[in-house]
This record gives sequence, structure tokens and C-alpha cells, in this order.
Amino acid sequence: MNSFIEELRWRGMLQDMTPEIEEHLTKGMASAYLGFDPTADSLHIGHLVGVMTLLHFQRAGHKPFALVGGATGMIGDPSFKSAERNLLNKETLDYNVSCIQSQLSKFLDFSAETSNKAEMVNNYDWMSQFSFLEFIRDVGKHITVNYMMSKDSVKRRLEDGNGLSFTEFSYQLIQGYDFYHLWKNENCSIQLGGSDQWGNIVTGTELIRRMGGGSAYALTVPLITKADGTKFGKTEGGSVWLDSEKTSPYAFYQFWLNVSDEDASKYIRIFTTLDKETIEELESQHAEAPHLRTLQKEIAKNVTIMVHSEDDYNMAVKASSILFGKSSTEDLAALDERTFLQVFEGVPQVQIGKKEFEGFETVLDLFGEASQGVIFSSKGEARKMIQGGGVSINKEKISNPTNKISTELLQDKYLLVQKGKKNYYIVEIK
Repeated sequence: MNSFIEELRWRGMLQDMTPEIEEHLTKGMASAYLGFDPTADSLHIGHLVGVMTLLHFQRAGHKPFALVGGATGMIGDPSFKSAERNLLNKETLDYNVSCIQSQLSKFLDFSAETSNKAEMVNNYDWMSQFSFLEFIRDVGKHITVNYMMSKDSVKRRLEDGNGLSFTEFSYQLIQGYDFYHLWKNENCSIQLGGSDQWGNIVTGTELIRRMGGGSAYALTVPLITKADGTKFGKTEGGSVWLDSEKTSPYAFYQFWLNVSDEDASKYIRIFTTLDKETIEELESQHAEAPHLRTLQKEIAKNVTIMVHSEDDYNMAVKASSILFGKSSTEDLAALDERTFLQVFEGVPQVQIGKKEFEGFETVLDLFGEASQGVIFSSKGEARKMIQGGGVSINKEKISNPTNKISTELLQDKYLLVQKGKKNYYIVEIK
């Protein structure tokens, strides 16, 4: 078996771990779980660190459990949060859980043919069997209030004056019981998580010791930050989601393409499965010619294919080349409507009625009154620029202002007009 710990260490993905975990992992196939909070119907790229941790665990020959918190999602983890979350009903949580499982299957092997196949578990399945009185009697008596109060996440909420509801306070006890349940029923001896989860995880190891007289282990990965101090995974438009309906593959690709050089060297280790030798070679190439953005392109390629598909990656590359490099009419026509509109988001738009458009006899008719003065102020200006070779429609250069519009409409309703090198306009035929 490959060394899981060593893999995380060189990738910069190791924060804290309990003593003896490395020795434990050398004794054969071990099982570990990592939890996902199903408060949305998609994971976002902030979750990818945990997903990659499970992926490396399975690749090292061990068995990963992905736990979705159908029960804890009804409460909300207070860890380093400044306020209590809105609580979700079971129907919403069940839907979110099914979406998350579908996304995880792109990273983890859930095949029944392998002994270390990944498994998905939902803590609602066992927590829903408890009555409140049973839980506080059978589980709560094993952990003192002093122990729970000593956790940094709890102390911080109490110190900042916002307080902590009993519902949130109970979260670490429920998460601790999850660990105990999986240890007892699935032989799961390790919990993985972000560094903000350390307090909750060791509550689980303590419950296993006190309730079962057993040993269990904890390992956390660092919380990802950006070099400029801003929050990782956030853009002006909000979170970067794995669901293509929430964040398109093009926007997803662009996020990774635009990370800083300093962050790129860190992210390529964390978010790809490229080996150390390959990454160091890419870093060497990047250092020789930073303007080529070798690291960013490789990260964007790997992560986009892994989360979406190779076809989505190819479309994102085509879309990028249309805006920032040389491209053809065929490249433009290959884009779906959503990607096309995203690539040219914010450019001026003109709407023309279908009958009016069909009545145009020349290109100049398009650029006259019909364009409402948005593209050209007059036909004379349009004629002069066309004759100078400075106008194209759907990436085809217009050479004669009196020619008919022969270009096919994009998505049966759009024309992309380019004036000069950098000025784009969308004409929508309605």
C-alpha cells in the first residue's frame, strides 16, 4: 500500500493527526470517514479538499466512507460560525443528499467489486432511531460539559457575545456518536476532516474510548486560503459550485485559470492527482515563462475534467480562445447558449425583430437605425470601418458593406459583432 500520510504530507494537505495513526495504517486496510453537510444540493470547491482526501485514502488501498449529515444538517455545525444556520426540513435534506452522492461518485469508486469500495452513509439512518431521552441517557452521560466547553469553536462563540443555542451545542456530541456508530458497526477507525473539525473529531475518539473501550484516530487537513487573504472558493458571483447548473463548466474553468501564481503552486498539489515529479516539472516550466500560465492551465484542465468532463473542458477552452485569442466561426457555433452568453457577459446587446431582420438587404441595414446607435452611430461610420477591414460577424470578416448577411445565426437567434480588436456586441433576433 502507498503511504496515505506521506501523500498528504508532500501535497501540503496534512494539518494535525493523533499519535500512532501512521502505525495503524501500516497494519492493512483501514476504514475512515469524512462528513459532508448537506445544506445545499451541490458541493462547492471548498468541499474538494475533503473529497480529495478521501480519494487519496482509497488510492492508498484503504476504505473510505462518505458521511452525509442528514441528521446533523438539521442542526448546523457551529464550528467557527458567527451565527446559527437556518434549519432544513427532511425532504430538502434527502434531495440534497442524493445530489451529493451523485457528485462524489466522480471521485470515489463505489464499485461492489473492490474490497475497499467507497460507501455512502447518512447519519439520519441511526440518529432517527434515538429518542431524546435515550440519547442523553446512553450517550450524553459519557461526555462532560467542561469537556465540550473547552473546544475552541464553542469558546469563540461564547466569547464573541453571540451565544450558542443548546441545539448547536449538542452538535459535537452527535458528530462524536457518528464516529462511535461507524467504529462499532463498520470497523471505521479514523475520522478525517478540516482543521476546524478537530474538536468534534476528538469528541468521537473520546466516546469510542469511554463507550466501547476502543481506540480510534483523527486526521485533519488545513483550511484552504488564498495568498491575498480573501476567502478561497468565492467570486463576485458567490460560491463556485460543482453542479454545472449553478456554476457553468466555463465559469468553473475560468476560476482555476485565474488563480495567482503563488496559489497555483499550492492548488496543483491539493486539487489534482498529478504526481510529485510531474508537478515539479510543471513548476519549472512555469518559472521559466510565467506569462504562459502553465500551472493555472494544468490545474484548470485537471479539475474541470475531474468534476465535469473532457467535453466540458474542451468547450471551456474554445470559449476562452474566442474571447482572448484566435478562433473561427466553427468554434463560436460549437458553444451552447449558456456558455456563449457567459463568455460575452456584459457586452452591449441589441434586439431586432425577426421580420425586420429578414427584410435587411445589406450588412449596412443591420448597422444603421436597426442597431439603435449602439454599434455604430451611423451607416457612414459603419461603411468606413468595414472598408478598413475592422468589422466581423460571428468571427467572419466583412469586406463589402453592400453584401447580404450570409452568416448563420448562433443558437438560431444571435449574431456576434466585433468592431476593432476588443469591442464586441450581441445582436439578438427576436
